[in-house]
Amino acid sequence: MQIDVFTLVPHAFAWLCEQRPLATVLGSELDLRLLNYRETTPLTGGQVDDDPYGGGAGMVLRVDTVAAALDATYGGPPEHRVIALTPQGRQLDQALVEELATEERLTILSARFEGFDERIVEHLATDPVSIGPYVLSGGELPAMVMVDAIARRLPGALSEGSGDEETFSAELEGGFEYPHYTRPAEFRGWKVPDVLLSGDHARIAAWRREQSRARTAR
Repeated sequence: MQIDVFTLVPHAFAWLCEQRPLATVLGSELDLRLLNYRETTPLTGGQVDDDPYGGGAGMVLRVDTVAAALDATYGGPPEHRVIALTPQGRQLDQALVEELATEERLTILSARFEGFDERIVEHLATDPVSIGPYVLSGGELPAMVMVDAIARRLPGALSEGSGDEETFSAELEGGFEYPHYTRPAEFRGWKVPDVLLSGDHARIAAWRREQSRARTAR
């Protein structure tokens, strides 16, 4: 799988590339390319953003900047899916992660301060996606979230079976995980639920489903 991330801060992704599970699939199952808008901008001085028409606080990523980046990389609008990370987009959940992980190629557009010129979302992207109903100072963190979530679903990223259990929990119970416990079985009087110590996998699975549904309801 090839993922191209267009960003103003490529070096911000360095730590992510050193961490599992992404690091374990780089060069085999995942080709991650980090592309800087400033290297292809048609504007002078490396400019990529501008004040929005009508006024307002913050800077907006210009449509001609993004179009130039796509043209330089793909020779025009790419035929594969292009993700624009924006708070107004479809909520990123495990179902969408599973869907995106089946693609051979993806492009992720990270925004700037107040976001994109709306024409980027309407005409250059295929999928507006949000990691949550809030605004960040840039699109790098959302892009890292998406890349990490997708990388976890690629072959070799996780030990066999562990990713399936996460997916089962997320899809069946609305995205809320069940509580996890580890050793010691009792600490300061705080005990691990007896069912988890029983060794009865059917009971454990039922307990986890119940706990996940309770969290979803809350």
